[in-house]
Amino acid sequence: MKGQHMHSKLDRRRFIGITAAAAGLAALPAAVNEGSLHVWNGTALGARASLRLYHPDRPTAEAAIARCVAEIGRLERIFSLYRPGSAVSRLNRDGALSSPPFDLVRLLDTAGQIHRSTGGVFDMSVQPLWQLYSAHFAQDPDRTDLPAPKAHAAALALVGQARVTVAPGRIAFDRPGMALTPNGIAQGYVTDRIAELLREAGFSDVLVDLGEARALGRHPGGTPWRAALADPGGGAPQRTVELVDSALATSAPGGFAFDRAGRVHHIFDPRTGTPTEGRASVSVVAPEATLADALSTAFMQMSTAQIRRTLAAHDGVRVHVLNRDGTREEIASAAG
Repeated sequence: MKGQHMHSKLDRRRFIGITAAAAGLAALPAAVNEGSLHVWNGTALGARASLRLYHPDRPTAEAAIARCVAEIGRLERIFSLYRPGSAVSRLNRDGALSSPPFDLVRLLDTAGQIHRSTGGVFDMSVQPLWQLYSAHFAQDPDRTDLPAPKAHAAALALVGQARVTVAPGRIAFDRPGMALTPNGIAQGYVTDRIAELLREAGFSDVLVDLGEARALGRHPGGTPWRAALADPGGGAPQRTVELVDSALATSAPGGFAFDRAGRVHHIFDPRTGTPTEGRASVSVVAPEATLADALSTAFMQMSTAQIRRTLAAHDGVRVHVLNRDGTREEIASAAG
């Protein structure tokens, strides 16, 4: 598949093939009032986003959706790399951030835990590599060479999530030039936050898709929510997965490419500083979208044995792997 090259507007760092399966809606029994379905479509962190919730009272549902949209906007002002005044942009620019927002501290704490459970493979500090490749191919998107070894080594030396100090009162980098990208985890975090907001408001039949999908309960017809995993090559969906109080995230290299040919993609291995090879896509079903988001990114860069070792630290996780040779693997944690 030809990736979107860097001169196109980047929706998000990763190719997400998640769609609410229409079959789930078509299977509604007559006892369920389809008029109680309320749908919002928009964007969140640059990605296409939607909410599907069921409630008999339209004003109540519309008020809840309005609160969700406001919350998405608030979180974008924290996490967006495309807003110069966002908390993440200010941290990257200044190298430190005093009195950081609670949500940023919590996100980084969670990212640190996943960084450790993946043996350092999930790493938000790969942004200098992104910046290097972006600048390199901005000169000529048709070029076939990679950044010079010296420049690559300098960018890789700035990668290392363990060198980010995170505390409620201050976040700081330990060397100039470091930068974070939230794009492998923030969509999941925002998805979880919106799902919890709706749960707290009393909604039990909800599908949130903000680039990652999170289901609360079941479809009102009594069946699980269904999500289709898109073919990264652009063909028919690979398969449909069922979600009940769980989340789904998918990573694939075809979501964005720095070069016009789609050869140099965006998922970097923090150990080598080079774009990941080997997997065509990885989809993760987990109890929360934050975890599914981060693990799908990390597992693109890990062997099957490494994935299994990582899953020992995470209950209730199922992994669907599509390899470049067309073979598939399904891996689950002990309680998956």
